[in-house]
Amino acid sequence: MAGNGPAPSAKRSRARDTPTRDIIKSDGKLGGFPLPDDVLPIDEETGIREEWHPQTVRFWENWRSSPQSTRMMTNPDWDYLLDTALMHHIAWSSGGRNSDRFAEIRIRVAAFGATPADRLRLRLEVEVPEEYAVGNANGANVTNLNDRRQRLGGM
Repeated sequence: MAGNGPAPSAKRSRARDTPTRDIIKSDGKLGGFPLPDDVLPIDEETGIREEWHPQTVRFWENWRSSPQSTRMMTNPDWDYLLDTALMHHIAWSSGGRNSDRFAEIRIRVAAFGATPADRLRLRLEVEVPEEYAVGNANGANVTNLNDRRQRLGGM
């Protein structure tokens, strides 16, 4: 069974044991580089190079625009993620025949903080942009549940 166990809780029983978290925020820029085509294999029969699977293009662009990309400062960071993207491409292009690669992909993206649990382990916190505000904040895109209940009949 792969993985690192359960994520630590955000707050510990003693205040001195509560870890401080680095807050990461998107700078609005794309990190890294566009997906290079020259790493994909060439079909022996046609001599034509494969194209990136659309899910892998999405995967790569999401990482490039993520707040985590501001922490990937060196070329080896992006090269490691490119290797991961190549595994992602092969797994998606195979139609499920290479699904065993997804375990390795999951472990690799965990190192960059892909999920909330991964970010807890890395002691990272993503700053939520104002456009994702919840409740009655100006520009909120989510309705406060208590307000909705009031409008529907005063529960």
